[in-house]
Amino acid sequence: MNIALFVGILLLLGLIATRASRKINLPNVTAFLVIGLLIAVVCILIDKTGYVGSLGITLTEELTRINTFVASIALGFIALSIGEEFKFSKIKEYGSKVILITFLQAFGAVILVDAGLLLVCYLCNLNYAIAFVLGAIATATAPAATLMVIHQYKAKGPLVDLLLPVVAFDDAIGLMVFALSTSIAKLFVTTASISIVSILLVPLLEIVGSLLIGFVLGLLLHVTMKYFKSRNNHMIIVIAFTLLGVGACAALNTLKINDSNLNFSSLLACMVIGAVYVNYTNDEQKPILTRDIELMDRWTPFLFTLFFVLSGAHLVTSAYEIFSSGDNSSIYIIVVVFFTYLILRSLGKYLGAFFGCKITKRSKEITHYLGLTLLPQAGVAIGMANQIGDMEIFKVNNMGNIIVTVVLLATLVYELVGPLLTKFALNKAGEIPSEE
Repeated sequence: MNIALFVGILLLLGLIATRASRKINLPNVTAFLVIGLLIAVVCILIDKTGYVGSLGITLTEELTRINTFVASIALGFIALSIGEEFKFSKIKEYGSKVILITFLQAFGAVILVDAGLLLVCYLCNLNYAIAFVLGAIATATAPAATLMVIHQYKAKGPLVDLLLPVVAFDDAIGLMVFALSTSIAKLFVTTASISIVSILLVPLLEIVGSLLIGFVLGLLLHVTMKYFKSRNNHMIIVIAFTLLGVGACAALNTLKINDSNLNFSSLLACMVIGAVYVNYTNDEQKPILTRDIELMDRWTPFLFTLFFVLSGAHLVTSAYEIFSSGDNSSIYIIVVVFFTYLILRSLGKYLGAFFGCKITKRSKEITHYLGLTLLPQAGVAIGMANQIGDMEIFKVNNMGNIIVTVVLLATLVYELVGPLLTKFALNKAGEIPSEE
């Protein structure tokens, strides 16, 4: 199959889908996921004819190959953009109260999802790794859908002022929790003997190693920028160092300790690259930094479009792989895990934000409605799930496919319902101007 032709078709169909989604006021992310679902269904039907398979590879296999490659790169740039928001000056400006609210809403989701899914895993005889991974993914919040509603309805007020920094720092916390939870989850999957080294040293080495990779590359990025001035060269440098972050982690993941593969997080590394680059920029260089970020925002849309379309396709191919295996119990497991995840994550986010606002003595409107604006999930959550799905260690008993399917189904629901709840919350808080 001609990969360039295939990618071109995927991009065009994704673009067409956004036009259709505007008619019914759906976020672009939802449109990309839905068109990806349809593309995967068509590919499966074509594969069943046997015609494409006679050429050496099926369309679904081609989708999987492209997704594996594109997802790792797209995630690097998503993490880089998160790191660019992680400015120490912003942390000082927002103060400890905002950081406390962000931590409580993130860990509210982790605790409830972990507790609920550990019970489900115990009752359904599932590996506990599923609970720890999904608990970490539950922290992630998608700012795109929330910001779209704010801009569309020109919302302004205390709730919006608090919501923006919370969303900005939420994914940074989520990536760190994900790195730790993944390391813990691997202990329940590996056949290697569990020891103090595997419980404490390996997770610590993976997290510190990822941070160190990102820090070193971030410093090198900052130094390299001094020798090049043009916007085109700056674009090339940022892209190169993001790819180096992704590639370095992938290369080092071949290392083993106690028969267990290390798993350095490219998400964490690329986030640190962005954070180091932003925080080491002085006041004189800020206009250049702003320009570089704007250039990156103009370059990456095609990559993110492809990523979300392929993610939608991944949902169908993962589900199809489970269903075609003949294991009907997996369908029941996915349904139970999905609804548990959906309900408990929503409760965790809402209650965490509620108690965070109570402790920091926010107004009644903010206390009651902030949690409703934090439900959408998209890029980071999908990226975390794809990363788990690609790890060999989580391919045992369809664990990776179950996690990917649950997260993608939840993303569809959250991206459909999330903007409506955000509009409702902002309206109730009196921050959407009247039609007059």
